Amino acid sequence: MAASRAGDRREGIYFRQGKAAFQLPGAGHEALAALVRHIRPGDYVFPHYRDRAIMLALGVPNRELALAFFAKAESSCGGRQLSSHFSDRARNVVSCGSPTGMQCLPAAGVAWALQLDGSSNLVVCSLGDATTREGEYYEAISFAIQLRLPIIFLVEDNGYGISTPTKKLNPYTLKSLSSEHCVNVDGRETSAVDRAFENAARKARSGRGPTVVWAEVDRLYSHTLSDDHRVYRTPEELALAEERDPIKALSRQLIEAGTLTREQCNSEISDAAHCIDKDYEDAFCAADPDPLTAFEHTFSARPLREFTPSLKPSSSATMLQAINETLGSMLDTDDRILLFGEDVEDPKGGVFGLTKGLSTRYPQRVFNSPLAEATIAGAAAGLAIAGFRPVVELQFIDFVGPAFNQIVNQIATLRWRTVGKWSCPLTIIAPCGAYLPSGGPWHSQTNEAWFAHAPGLQVVMPSTPTDAAAMLRASAYGDDPVLFLVPKHLLRIRQPVAGDDPLRIGEARVCVPGDEVTILAWGNTVELAIETARIASFQNISVEVIDLRSIVPCDWKTIHASVRRTGRLIVVQEDNRTCSFGQNIITELMGDAKTWDAMFAPPQHVSRGDVHVGFHVALEAAVLPSVIDILHAVKRVMEH
Repeated sequence: MAASRAGDRREGIYFRQGKAAFQLPGAGHEALAALVRHIRPGDYVFPHYRDRAIMLALGVPNRELALAFFAKAESSCGGRQLSSHFSDRARNVVSCGSPTGMQCLPAAGVAWALQLDGSSNLVVCSLGDATTREGEYYEAISFAIQLRLPIIFLVEDNGYGISTPTKKLNPYTLKSLSSEHCVNVDGRETSAVDRAFENAARKARSGRGPTVVWAEVDRLYSHTLSDDHRVYRTPEELALAEERDPIKALSRQLIEAGTLTREQCNSEISDAAHCIDKDYEDAFCAADPDPLTAFEHTFSARPLREFTPSLKPSSSATMLQAINETLGSMLDTDDRILLFGEDVEDPKGGVFGLTKGLSTRYPQRVFNSPLAEATIAGAAAGLAIAGFRPVVELQFIDFVGPAFNQIVNQIATLRWRTVGKWSCPLTIIAPCGAYLPSGGPWHSQTNEAWFAHAPGLQVVMPSTPTDAAAMLRASAYGDDPVLFLVPKHLLRIRQPVAGDDPLRIGEARVCVPGDEVTILAWGNTVELAIETARIASFQNISVEVIDLRSIVPCDWKTIHASVRRTGRLIVVQEDNRTCSFGQNIITELMGDAKTWDAMFAPPQHVSRGDVHVGFHVALEAAVLPSVIDILHAVKRVMEH
């Protein structure tokens, strides 16, 4: 506790001297370190940014906290995260992120993994009191209670969300959440914290489910050193908080009990401060990150592996059959594969039947989720962190909004922000697209550009059964998270099974060879592009059709080679135009001197406009790309 306080003070000095950029103090929260007595090897901790004392009690070296404060290359994040965003792979301290509450669902996912493994380990997830109004906290609590997960949520209630008093916002005070699973404790008293966690840990390890330990503490310093709490807190309130300082309180208790003399207490505190000062002096002089390493660990450094479709012998199949068969095959051979999503259990087997029959065969590894997309993605992240290979299904990519925080802020960043120490390889299957009657605005989107914009996330969209099977295996057994978009229009169309050739994510496929025009397409529009090439051939126009298949990573080599040879480019996409991946392709190609010099005509972009897809079939047809639209684009490029 004294070492934590000394670290706060030393960081404050460096900050005021202009030698550091940011500081989040933990002063007033130190007594919570008493919970560590109930942490065992194999337990996980998802920390809050005020948990400095807990980190030190867990054995995280203070030098590591100092290195992170100065954003040094040796720190657990390599200088990539704000200070006090704790992470320690060796001690199962999972990297803390800035969006509040982002840790709750992955923590529940790890607890679920421990439960599935039959382990007696538990998870501690700490958060501030203001975070309890985040929807993901509610989802995590509900999921933990539903499955009786071995998890303890520690709510560190210092009464403020930065400057906003939280007492009237507390969901337990408001009775919007049941207090049945909640234990209130004076978080300034180490003995009270110890007793609360002893009971909560016993409950979790015995299979009796979660506990919320609501610990009342005082925030002795400002929210950050960029804040001044004297602006919104009265002198009387600050004086009362100072009187209840947990270090002073524990010192008094030890002296009154005769455990330590006043001199010994002062000596302990002085010695801690001396050691802390030395760590910060050393850390200040440590090496800064090399700017050339900034791009490392966005994805795994291991080369992408090839996978074969491995479908049962047949002359034809549908994508639906291929995905279902591949999921079943992986469940057959790998106990770490786990399926989770809305309605994925039998008798429905998913709204499109992608998982039909699988829960009957594997009832312990195919699970229905609540109607909560954030829970699906966040729990999957936790399962992956704990070593499972989760494959989860969102019913439609149109409904991804609630999961956006988990996918973009948590899943896609985890490897990069921990310089490869943590990762969460998982697969999110999401049916997408239109070209089916009566989809309307929220059953017709593709949205690949949203997620192509998130570094650390692979995005694929197969258009054939063989590609779907091989890419699903590559996704499930890869090292990185994958958004696996499935074009609904193509799901039940029977197509030839094109052998068992291996492929890897990041490879495009030449569907139709040609030498006068290159058409790039993916998903539902591949079918349109192939039909366009067939019609154009009657006009003696040789069109090459390339199915991109993989959005991220993108096969730029194949694209450049084709366009340099044909000199003409048409990009066809179902997503809407502005800031789309189609626009990105044109920008990338036209920025390359060799490709630019090879062009005979301006590139054409055939796309849905910046408009939603209507429910009436005529409104849908009016906005989606058609073969006629692509033929007009062919005519335009052939005029040059």
